Amino acid sequence: MTTLATDAADGQDFIVFDGECVLCSGFFRLMVARDKAQRFKFATAQSPLGQRLYSHLGLPTRDFETNLVVTDGVVHHRLDAFATAMRKLPGFWWVLSICRFLPRIIKDPLYYVIARNRYAVFGRSPTCMIPDKTLQARFLPEGF
Repeated sequence: MTTLATDAADGQDFIVFDGECVLCSGFFRLMVARDKAQRFKFATAQSPLGQRLYSHLGLPTRDFETNLVVTDGVVHHRLDAFATAMRKLPGFWWVLSICRFLPRIIKDPLYYVIARNRYAVFGRSPTCMIPDKTLQARFLPEGF
């Protein structure tokens, strides 16, 4: 977890995801569908904003090892990012947030196995998705 203030988000909680990764884009689509209150804004890791954030955090800016979930100015990585996002959704989704209680010695290797193999297992899109006008409103400036 890291604290990060960004003018682009203007205090809004947001998620930065790999727009070429089918699994990561699936996470994005899940969040859009279930976040009825539109708590989260979005940005792709490939966008100018995503590139600045990953660089600022010392994360790879080409082979993205994690999505970022930022709530209340705090950046969550890896499995903690997923848990934080699930905890913020209405309904039973909070149950999936219990993975945050796993010891780091278990959850980090588990996350890295999934992250390293996500393209092989789930595939990769040759380009980032292009959101329609309605969905564009959910993206941060410079977020796609």
